[in-house]
Amino acid sequence: MMNVVLVGCGAMSRHWLDAATRIDGLAIVGLVDLDAERAKAKALEYELSSAVIGTSLDAVLDQTRPDAVFDVVVPAARREVALSAFAYNCHLLTEKPLADSPENARAIIEAARRAGRVHAVVQNRRYVANVRRIRRFLESGAIGRPTSIHADFFVAPHFGGFREEMAHVLLLDMAIHTFDAARYMVGGEPASVYCQEWEPANSWYRQGSSASAVFDLGGKVFTYAGSWCADGFRTSWESAWRIVAERGSITWDGHDALKAEVVVSGREGLFDKTAPIEVPALDPTDRVDGHLGIIKDFMRAIETGTEPETRGSDNIKSLAMVFAAIESAETGRRVTIAQETQ
Repeated sequence: MMNVVLVGCGAMSRHWLDAATRIDGLAIVGLVDLDAERAKAKALEYELSSAVIGTSLDAVLDQTRPDAVFDVVVPAARREVALSAFAYNCHLLTEKPLADSPENARAIIEAARRAGRVHAVVQNRRYVANVRRIRRFLESGAIGRPTSIHADFFVAPHFGGFREEMAHVLLLDMAIHTFDAARYMVGGEPASVYCQEWEPANSWYRQGSSASAVFDLGGKVFTYAGSWCADGFRTSWESAWRIVAERGSITWDGHDALKAEVVVSGREGLFDKTAPIEVPALDPTDRVDGHLGIIKDFMRAIETGTEPETRGSDNIKSLAMVFAAIESAETGRRVTIAQETQ
């Protein structure tokens, strides 16, 4: 049995608890929140009558001595939670983003290394079935090596609350999902970025609702275009994708339409002939299921001594893309994503 304390009982904790309570061998032994009544309400909702409730993470860790901590707090509190978890010899699974600054991200990664604990991030789009299918398909070499990746994200949610007052809201709160998926699908390492942000006339956000970025992913070009105030022709939350490779392309609408074409012999006028090619289904053993898949992967890593796919030491590279894009938008310059920031 793996005993876990969850800290941060706000709206996002529902996704974690929905998944955690479905896993045999995992027990939520503590719930921590600055609002004790909110933690008590979650304990009641999920029938966690034996869970210790508290407003201090250290106090609950001292009482329960769990194997792991689930961090669902606001990003500004993430470093403090991580250091407490590692001080109590706990493994740590954290909500995205890994940290609220490059400095805090590096400090958390180093603390995990010193403690010798498993540290992973809930980068749940990696566990979307079609993201994994694209990765497997490109790895097969069926259309050659990818040369460019293009993602469009256009939705117009009226969240209310803190998001509408955030600076760099699209890049900080959402774009990391797309950036990390791009890295994952093509096996790219971020090297540089040029980014521009703007606020359309119809925007209800304070700053940064729309952005366009061009990344160098180690010789592959990744273009991102996104907006959180673009009404009409809404894309999927997973974005709409086109990946161009040496001998063909693959497109995905972010829903179920996943298609690929490969170059075949001969030409039709100016153009090489192409033909549809099947994108194989996933092997049944491949990991999917969002939070559920990530938590299971995290537990497996602890049990086997291996590294989880969304380990912090890798996820920091996706976070570096976010902070470099913000720096580029603020300065108007192309920004190098230095290896030491990763």
